[in-house]
Amino acid sequence: MEQLQRPGAVFWIAVCCPSATLTVWASAWLSGAAASDDVLDALLAWGEAHEVVAADAEAAVTLDLPLAGDFPGTPVQLLAALRAHGAGPARLVLPAPGDPRGLGGGGPFTEAAMRAGEAVLLPGLGFGLVPVPIAEGLVRWSVHKVAVPLSPDYVALSEAEHGLTDAIRDSAGALQALDVARDRPGVRAELAAKLRARPHLNWPAGTPGRALRVLQRADEVGAILAIAEIDEPGGALSSSAAVRRADALRPLRTAVRTARHAAINEAVRQLTEQGDRQP
Repeated sequence: MEQLQRPGAVFWIAVCCPSATLTVWASAWLSGAAASDDVLDALLAWGEAHEVVAADAEAAVTLDLPLAGDFPGTPVQLLAALRAHGAGPARLVLPAPGDPRGLGGGGPFTEAAMRAGEAVLLPGLGFGLVPVPIAEGLVRWSVHKVAVPLSPDYVALSEAEHGLTDAIRDSAGALQALDVARDRPGVRAELAAKLRARPHLNWPAGTPGRALRVLQRADEVGAILAIAEIDEPGGALSSSAAVRRADALRPLRTAVRTARHAAINEAVRQLTEQGDRQP
């Protein structure tokens, strides 16, 4: 995996989503392990501009943010509000249809996070943030009051890594048994191109190497899944075979999300500990 360095940051070709970037960098900044400019620079990988709005009155009043529909705020305002209210480490959530882990009950935040497939949770404050691209180069972050207190799910990084390995093996075996996968000429070049096209993200200095390796592996598997989705029904001999093929890949998609979730949240844990140890 390619690595570049500058003071205060490590650049890796490893990608997840805007919520992962904000989760890691905001947590590092809040604990004193990063500068605010580093947070803002990291977000540029996902868009040239980011705006922030409150999705409800409580978020607007508590965090002094403009309501949706008013002139939007900035990430600088958001960071200042988080620090002023003593926000602790953030948590990443990656929900999917039928798998709302980490979101608790229903409500606008849960609905928005499910639509986006990602969100940042601030357990200490009881708020959640959901990013949505609204134009080319522009990302809007909506801040929601969380309806019920959440206790984010914890998955050990080692457990998630082993689960991804097992899912890769099981999915390959299932597809071979179903005989619904077909050879695809040039697939290696297609995969390499897809990975090169992903944003080159930077992570704070001190981000654990194992977490980055798990992210990289999950990203590679995610790219393979994306190619498989484009190729639907992937050589399936019948509609029923296509359904079985989708069923075979579903655990792998879940394992990729779990690996990303565990890697980001482990990075947050270690970066927060490092910041707390600083004089």
